[in-house]
Amino acid sequence: MTNAVSKLIKDTSQKLNVSEATLSRTGMSLVVALYIYKVVYPKAKVAYTGLTAKEQQLEKTKEEILKERKRGPTVNKEFFQELQRLIKIIIPSIWSKPAALLGLHTLTLITRTFLSIYVAQLEGRVVKYIVRKDVGKFALMMTKWIGIAIPATFINSMIRFLESHLALMFRTRLVRYSYQLYFQSQCYYRVSNLDGRLENADHCLTEDISAFTSSIAHLYSHITKPLLDSMLITYSLASLARSRGGASLPGPVLGTLVVMVTGRILRKVSPKFGVLVAEEAHRKGYLRAIHSRIITNAEEIAFYGGHKVELDILEQAYKSLVQQLGVIFNQRLWYIMLEQFLMKYVWSGAGMIMTSIPLLTSTRNESEQADGGVSDRTQYFTTAKNMLVSGADAVERLFTSYKEIVELAGYTARVGNMLRVFKDVQHGHYIRPSVLSNGQDDEKQHVPVLTFRHGVPVISGVVTESCDGTILMEDVPIVTPNCDVVVPSLSLTVTPHVHLLISGPNGCGKSSLFRILSGLWPVYSGHLQKPITSDMFYIPQRPYMRVGTLRDQVIYPDSIYEMQSKGWSDEDLAGILDLVHLRHLVVREGGWDAVQDWKDVLSGGEKQRMGMARLFYHKPRYALLDECTSAVSIDVEGQMYQAAKDQGITLLTITHRPTLWKFHTHLLQFDGEGGWKFDRLDSEKRLGLKDEKQQLETVLSDIPAKMERLKELCSILGEDSSVLLDESKEVGSDAGLSD
Repeated sequence: MTNAVSKLIKDTSQKLNVSEATLSRTGMSLVVALYIYKVVYPKAKVAYTGLTAKEQQLEKTKEEILKERKRGPTVNKEFFQELQRLIKIIIPSIWSKPAALLGLHTLTLITRTFLSIYVAQLEGRVVKYIVRKDVGKFALMMTKWIGIAIPATFINSMIRFLESHLALMFRTRLVRYSYQLYFQSQCYYRVSNLDGRLENADHCLTEDISAFTSSIAHLYSHITKPLLDSMLITYSLASLARSRGGASLPGPVLGTLVVMVTGRILRKVSPKFGVLVAEEAHRKGYLRAIHSRIITNAEEIAFYGGHKVELDILEQAYKSLVQQLGVIFNQRLWYIMLEQFLMKYVWSGAGMIMTSIPLLTSTRNESEQADGGVSDRTQYFTTAKNMLVSGADAVERLFTSYKEIVELAGYTARVGNMLRVFKDVQHGHYIRPSVLSNGQDDEKQHVPVLTFRHGVPVISGVVTESCDGTILMEDVPIVTPNCDVVVPSLSLTVTPHVHLLISGPNGCGKSSLFRILSGLWPVYSGHLQKPITSDMFYIPQRPYMRVGTLRDQVIYPDSIYEMQSKGWSDEDLAGILDLVHLRHLVVREGGWDAVQDWKDVLSGGEKQRMGMARLFYHKPRYALLDECTSAVSIDVEGQMYQAAKDQGITLLTITHRPTLWKFHTHLLQFDGEGGWKFDRLDSEKRLGLKDEKQQLETVLSDIPAKMERLKELCSILGEDSSVLLDESKEVGSDAGLSD
């Protein structure tokens, strides 16, 4: 090894013409420097900062993520990739209807470009014959001018017409695709309750999609036509200069240089309109969501008198939107001023030079013409001027389209993020800012039951369907979307006709259990075996009243065609209403086809009984009843529960009413601290214990008042009350009633 190093040093010294000793000293210095950089410096940095190499890499990654978030949507590789994915949705193939409409739109844009060039040439001839005072040819040119105006105006109108229809067709396809994702696998629930990335899904599905499709349709015509205009007009100007016998190259070169310099300047100083527009859309969506919340909860707000609080929230949201719009207006002010200076005045000066070069360098002999060639020069100047105006307008539209491209990047980012979130939640991948681990390692997570990966809880539970309708839970935790573990592990088996009563304090996991059984919340660990979704029917405390007829309220979520295909008739539905004591609604509201705002027309008890009517219509294997009869009288409630049992429906009930205990066979009791107990329910024994408990509570509640009265009597009689109090305490202690 030493010989090899010596030979290498000797060969290198001969090539570099330096002594071997000098080269050896230099090599040793490099080795020492490399050792310090590779070994000593990392150890010193760890000792100084306290960060390991892994932690340093993690910090670097976090900084890059934060920079990416601050940068926001811009015109980069990610934008074009996202745009390509969205274009595949709105234009699925070249043989599709949107592609055909886009082709027709392109044809009208090309036609308009050739018409512009022809009109510029025609105007030059008109001016030429005016200078020559040739009335006949002037009249002929004016006739052509009026004749070409009809197709030109039609083409202009057609461009706008096709652009509007193109935007509408794009929007229709994207809306259908988004709606399909939104209503698959309960995405509409999961995206707002289990995932926190989309604050206003309604705004994304309406305003953002509309803005994106309008922007991309307008941008296509705003870019395609100017590009075509620029190329054809440049070629026409060069041909026109050659026809005059002048220099044809300097003009286009000068124009290209001016345009390139202008574009470089504007791109350098252009504000980040994509970030600004995306933030504006976000604040608009937030303002709209607040309005929707006020409308939805208007009654509660009115009862509490909370209008001042809601007004403050609304004003703050509007103020935030106004501030963002002010920032955008301020940024556009100076940018548009610079843009207009460069495009209007600098370009006009460059255009004058471009039109003058062919005239000043012309080699054509015009002395033989009657007017000295004035009319021909005037024709050339008018034609070239009109072409330059059209070309400058085309290039200006290309430059201004950059702002629209940046704005499109903002819309693309929001729409693309919406579709990405929809697909993620369908596959059980949820991200909530409130539960992110903020870059901590998985080993540092100490949340019981849950396992985190990249700051997100891992869903590792197994969910299967049972053939015999059995509900089986093995070590299944009850975890909220915010990753609060309510019950660490729950194991139970419920078979058909095992009517389960679920009890416990508020927040102990009763309703959460129903959400897990219904598939709304994920199973983070353990094994859940349950019937198919159609075998379980959930009735909440406040049943949802859909828009539609009285019949639609009973058969929800079926349609009238599905009802008829199942063999149901209006007479059968009337029998169901008899069971829930709502038969009078048919007469009161004007028949089965009456359309009302049912959430306001029906009382609380009527809405709950309508929920039970749906249960008797669908006849599921299991009924998940969540305080669904709290506003119904006890006698009617008992009749409905008995009717459900008679029809073979297994009851899983959350209730605080002891009168419903007799309809159940088993009890699942939560203690509110993560514990639970599952056992058979002896309703008579339990009712007896409850009566005894109430009696004892009544007796004990009277003791403090009697003790105070005893003190008063002793004081009046002048006796020592302490002896009597000690005796009473001894008696209470013997009876097990001491403090």
